[in-house]
Amino acid sequence: QVQPVESGGRLVQAGDSLRLSCAASGGTFNVYHMGWFRQSQGKEREYVAAISVSGDEKDYADSVKGRFTISRDNAKNMVFLQMNSLKPEDTAVYYCAASPSFATSFASLYGYWGQGTQVTVSS
Repeated sequence: QVQPVESGGRLVQAGDSLRLSCAASGGTFNVYHMGWFRQSQGKEREYVAAISVSGDEKDYADSVKGRFTISRDNAKNMVFLQMNSLKPEDTAVYYCAASPSFATSFASLYGYWGQGTQVTVSS
């Protein structure tokens, strides 16, 4: 089984860019589709983006489309989330998750989750 570990979250200003990383260990990374979710304080977990095993298929939530880009490096067992034009409403704990299927926004289909990394966007 794969274990995702997120990193890269920090405090930034509105309009800044930030790249989150997710390192996956303990399993065969290139058989898992990967996703990013986020959860703001007091709110439900929200889907952000997903990428297929090959990286050919990508999907985004409407709230981040055009600003965020998901990518992966199978040779390094890594997934990335490039976040541009950040807004205060992007403030959340960001989670990386792995799924045997291209699960997009269906969180219940992701079997492996990281502990999250905090992103805070100040206005």
